[in-house]
Formats: sequence, C-alpha cells, structure tokens
Amino acid sequence: MLRRSLVVLLSVLSGCGHPSGVMAPVTLSASAPPTAKVDMLVATTRQPSGDPATLFNGERSPKPYLTEVAVSIPPKRQPGTVQWPHRLPPNPATDFAVIRVKQLETVAEGRAWFRQHVVGGHALVFIHGFNNKYEDSVFRLAQIVHDSGMQATPVLFTWPSRAQLIAYQYDKESTNYSRTALEQALHTLAADPDVKDITILAHSMGTWLAMESLRQMGIRDGHVNPKIHNVILASPDIDIQVFAKQYVEMGAPRPKFTIFVSQDDKALAVSSFITGRVSRLGAINPTEEPYRTKLEKAGITAIDLTKVKSDDALNHGKFAESPEIVQLIGKRLMTGQPLTDSNVTLGQGITAVVGGTVSNIGTVAAAAVAAPATIVEQPLRPRRKQPAPEGTLQGDLQPQQLVK
Repeated sequence: MLRRSLVVLLSVLSGCGHPSGVMAPVTLSASAPPTAKVDMLVATTRQPSGDPATLFNGERSPKPYLTEVAVSIPPKRQPGTVQWPHRLPPNPATDFAVIRVKQLETVAEGRAWFRQHVVGGHALVFIHGFNNKYEDSVFRLAQIVHDSGMQATPVLFTWPSRAQLIAYQYDKESTNYSRTALEQALHTLAADPDVKDITILAHSMGTWLAMESLRQMGIRDGHVNPKIHNVILASPDIDIQVFAKQYVEMGAPRPKFTIFVSQDDKALAVSSFITGRVSRLGAINPTEEPYRTKLEKAGITAIDLTKVKSDDALNHGKFAESPEIVQLIGKRLMTGQPLTDSNVTLGQGITAVVGGTVSNIGTVAAAAVAAPATIVEQPLRPRRKQPAPEGTLQGDLQPQQLVK
C-alpha cells in the first residue's frame, strides 16, 4: 500500500506544474472585470533570488526578509481552487495575479503596514508544507483568505523549500533552521498593540515548524504568548509521539488546538514510509481509541476529512480545497466559536471529536445531532489539585498515551 502510494505521489506531482515566475506585478486594466484583492505580509527565511519574477528561491538565508504582497483573484472561479496562469504574464480576468510587491526594510514598516490593513485586530499566520515555492504559498494563502471570508489580516511565513520530491530531508531540516525566526516573528506580531489575537494555520510539514516554534517559545518563556489563541494543524506530518511531547513542553496555558486528519492522505502515507513506517498525526482515526479519549482529555479538536471529496489526487490539501471546511476555518475556528451547535455543517459523514471544557464547548443541541456533521463530545474532568509527576503537567497529553 505504501509503495503504491509512493508511485502515485511521484506520478501525480511529476505531471503537475504551472508557469514559474508569477511574482512580477501586473497592472489591472480599467476595462477589465472587477477582481477581488488579498493583501498580505510575507516573512521568509528564504534566500533572495535576485529575480523580481520569483523574489526568493529555496535556499536558506541567514536573515529573514519582509515583503508586502497584493494578489488579485479572478471573478469566475471554483471555490477551493488556485487558478494558475497558462502563460505569462497572468491575465487578472482569469488568473491569480500579483498586482503589488514591496520589500520592507524594518519591523516598524511591517507594523505600519499592519496598522493600515488591520481587520478587528485579528491576525492569521499561515505556514505552508513540503514541496512549495514562494509563489505557491502566496497564492494558496490568498485563496484561503478569499474563500473563507475571514475577518483577519493575513501573514505568511514561508520557509526554504526546494520544491523537489527528492528534497524531503532538506525541507525538513529547513523547518528546523527556521523555527527561531518563526518564534521571533510571532513575538513581534504579538507585541504590536494593533494585534488582539493570533491564529496559526499550518499545513503538512509546516505543522512541524509551528509546533517546534511554539515548544521553543514555551520553554523560553514558560508558556505560549497569550495572544496566540488558536492553532490549526492541517494534515500534520508529525510523528504522533513527538507531537505529544511538543504539546506538553510548550507549557500551559495553551492555545486552542484543532487538527484536520484524513486516513486516505497518500502524501502522509509516503511520509510514514520515508520515516520508517512511523504513524503520522494527520492520518489517525480520531474516533478510535486511544486517540479519541486522549484528544478529548487534552482539549484538542480533531476533524476527520476522510470522506471529503477532493480534486487533489493525494487527498493532502482538503482543508483548503473544500468550501465548507475553509469556511469553517475562517468563520468559526478562528473566532473561537464552538462546533457543537446547530449551525455547524461540515458535510455528510464528517466526524469531529471535540475536546475542551463544558464552558467552552456548550451542549450538543438536538438539531446538531440531526445535522450532517457527527459530533463526539467529551468534556474534561475537573483537574485534581495534586503535584504532577516530574516533567509533566497534571492532566496534560502524554506521549505514551496518544500512541496506539
């Protein structure tokens, strides 16, 4: 099965592609149909390419860079899709197109940009996964922001990926290379008085970078910055035991965690094969034991997307390609709204294992039980006030408890 998944991965990814060099800004014609626009701030540990059409390559830079980018989104398109141009320059009437790029030299310039684009004080920090060029992550974040209808200011953190199938290990080490830069970026963002709260949305290998930076922040400061309210991990390419250790070591209190999993994720099946047949967090069945009980006790919400249909042959990007799920991210998870009410519509057969306390979950209404989403709820038991074992926190998720 794993070998077959590897063949599928190689054949699918080797056959796909798009024109490279789409970062050079194009001018919107006055006679063109109206387009939507997404403004974002991009922080990167990539090395500058020296080419305005690509901006940054996949090599590692000793210092981070900050850029403001505006992306135009065409009026006619299927939600969940990124419409890459078939030829250059892109046509804003039919393609995603960059319409403005400006390099920022100082943190003060970044804060000034945020002040001009602040949306309720909410910030979304997106971290892409394996095999991504700079432009891939820019267009993906623009798509997520537009399709979700989120009321937040988008910030992209893009790390050095060589965007090659054979560079899995290089990419993984690049996430380690970038974890301090991401930690510092989160601290800088949280210190901005215009920022009220931060949501982190990380995908695939980017979830490793997110967890390592939060763990590092927790060890350094004793806890994660309180402005980081939500952490959403989509298709997390993380060893289950390692995730449990990272979760504990970031300290308490923690942000609210939501993970999107899918048992038919072929990319994670290949990752498991590459890493010695170690189970990946993004491929678990959260309704099975011991996962269900341990996720509930840890207060982690797990949403199973196995039954979600996707045009992605690898089933690895469902979180962004499903209109219902991307709307769930933008309008509920980022705002801390509970999933257990009658307004939740995830799609037929999708299961959510919801962890947390009675106060922040609420009660499953009768209407919710009849809704397409299946909600499994188990409130946390009150914590006993007794010393915790050395190296752990009472009531926390333990590595040995999560592993099946």
